[in-house]
Amino acid sequence: MNVIGFDDGPFPREHRGDVLLVGAVCSGTRLDGVVRGRIRRDGTDSTREMVRLVRASQFEEHLQAVLLQGIAVGGFNVVDIHSLREELGIPVVVVVRRHPDLDAVRRALFSDSPHERPRVPGAARKWELIERAGVLEPLGPSHRALQRATKMGAAAAKVPKVWMQRAGVSLEEARKIVATTTLHGNIPEPLRLAHLIAGGIVTGTSRGRA
Repeated sequence: MNVIGFDDGPFPREHRGDVLLVGAVCSGTRLDGVVRGRIRRDGTDSTREMVRLVRASQFEEHLQAVLLQGIAVGGFNVVDIHSLREELGIPVVVVVRRHPDLDAVRRALFSDSPHERPRVPGAARKWELIERAGVLEPLGPSHRALQRATKMGAAAAKVPKVWMQRAGVSLEEARKIVATTTLHGNIPEPLRLAHLIAGGIVTGTSRGRA
């Protein structure tokens, strides 16, 4: 299973301008390559840049899926997962640790005082892409979470779940993609590695978990 996982580099709250975007290419859980580009913070170019990076690389013909950790990178630079799937001709799977508070996301995009108006440039289109991506579906407990629960004797119902959105792939196939590419932790290896690499390039050291 050859996949690419994208993540953005860290940036300070006050930053405006471009943000690093890293794609980690893996065969299963083995790192095979890295691509690097730039996207605009809160911009509209994330989908286009991901397509460009894949097409400009030597990995395009072998890739079988794109993995994202959340539907937005670089702040509110929202990825159009359906266009990404159509442009590259391969499935797109979004994986997150926690179900997002969509009311809070909408409040961040729009101000309702005194009247609803965009708080972020292009807010209406970004919200449309978020809704179009579809509902988040539970993937079930991750491999690591199940191991931890077994050691602690915790009930499976209390084990944290991983959530997913998908484009161009069935629920069962999406589960297989995630299972095949996950080795450490709750997040697939391409996403974990993209997060570590992006952090290392920007700050000089990798910090935190994906």
